Amino acid sequence: MSSNDQDPTVHDLVGVGFGPSNLGLAIALHERRAQGTAPQLSAVFLEKQDTFGWHQGMLIEDATMQVSFLKDLVTTRNPSSDFSFLSFLQHVDRLHDFINHKTLFPLRQEFHDYMSWCAGRVQDQVRYGQEVVEVLPVHSGERVTHLDVVSRDAAGERTVLRARNVVFGPGLRPRMPEGVEQSARIWHNEYLLTRLNELSPKDDPRSFVVVGAGQSAAEAADHLHQRFPRAQVHAVLSRYGYSPSDDSPFANRIFDPEAVDAFHSAPEDVKRKLMGYHGNTNYSVVDPDLIGELYRRHYMEKVHGNQRLHLHNTSRVAGLTESPEGVAVVVEDLVTGKQTPLPAHYVVFATGYDPADARPLLGGLAESLATARDGRPAVDRDYRVVTDDTLTCGLYLQGGTEHTHGVSASLLSNIATRVAEIVDSVATRTADR
Repeated sequence: MSSNDQDPTVHDLVGVGFGPSNLGLAIALHERRAQGTAPQLSAVFLEKQDTFGWHQGMLIEDATMQVSFLKDLVTTRNPSSDFSFLSFLQHVDRLHDFINHKTLFPLRQEFHDYMSWCAGRVQDQVRYGQEVVEVLPVHSGERVTHLDVVSRDAAGERTVLRARNVVFGPGLRPRMPEGVEQSARIWHNEYLLTRLNELSPKDDPRSFVVVGAGQSAAEAADHLHQRFPRAQVHAVLSRYGYSPSDDSPFANRIFDPEAVDAFHSAPEDVKRKLMGYHGNTNYSVVDPDLIGELYRRHYMEKVHGNQRLHLHNTSRVAGLTESPEGVAVVVEDLVTGKQTPLPAHYVVFATGYDPADARPLLGGLAESLATARDGRPAVDRDYRVVTDDTLTCGLYLQGGTEHTHGVSASLLSNIATRVAEIVDSVATRTADR
């Protein structure tokens, strides 16, 4: 399709991005059509990657999910769905093996395989290799009744899809400390395996620095320590040590749909308190088993006098100087202020992610969006962005709604129920129209 062509079809829904959230939405729409539920909703999803992929740089061989397989892409929405994780296990002839494993938490690689299997079954709804570059208004009189979603392929050719509703699922963007840029020797953990696999045998790194105190930081330190048995691994964290995640039954209720209802309707000061109270279910915390294993290994090396795993707690990186030979790191003790030089071949920043902001794609349309007091978009309970009366089509967010919907907004835990709510909202608006 040339840059001047437009798909003549008007779609009920166009999805921007095709990560786990919009994959769950595509499955819900697929099942709705298969069941003959009215109104039938047409949808197309645009994804800039050439195939489905989810945090592939962190698919460490022995890393497990932090969420139960029962919170897959469909089960809490439709327990009888054949898109469930258990259906996938049956398909690959591993169901009984998994049952015998007696765990709720599959390997991350296995869950990625499950999602890829799902993506392959709904690929008729997806156009890969398409990066959305802007969303334009289509006016009918003084109202914006449709949206033109403009995407570009690798050759630079543009495609325009017209939609009654747009669902943004742009995912997360790696966060680096202010003033630090990624380079050949300085990485965000999002690309850990990708960068390591690019190393040649002659590189033979002997020193890594891993910055961060959360699950990804601990996993990166653990992986590097095991993969490079001659390398020194320095973990730099501002806390006194890794803090355990709260996976207790009562705390996990924060991920239930009822908790989303309560959070969305709560006053702003209560929202802030709830995020503070239950941040340790997800943010900057580590699986207790992994903490125990790292401590065991660290202590064992002390006993044998061959320390390779070093923990620099209550510390921060105060300086980085990169050269062709490596990175000169300066680590500062937050208590004493003492600075220690630390030569490293590579530095890994496990410093988290920021939700991608959809507003830059909207251009002048962004003026129609209502904002919360902190400047972020105001979002209704059905994940539709609040707009003024001039915009009658729907803009929905899958991600970036922690301020309105709570901790589960960016997690796998609530995908199945969230997409059901979005589909119901779009269907209701379509029927009303």
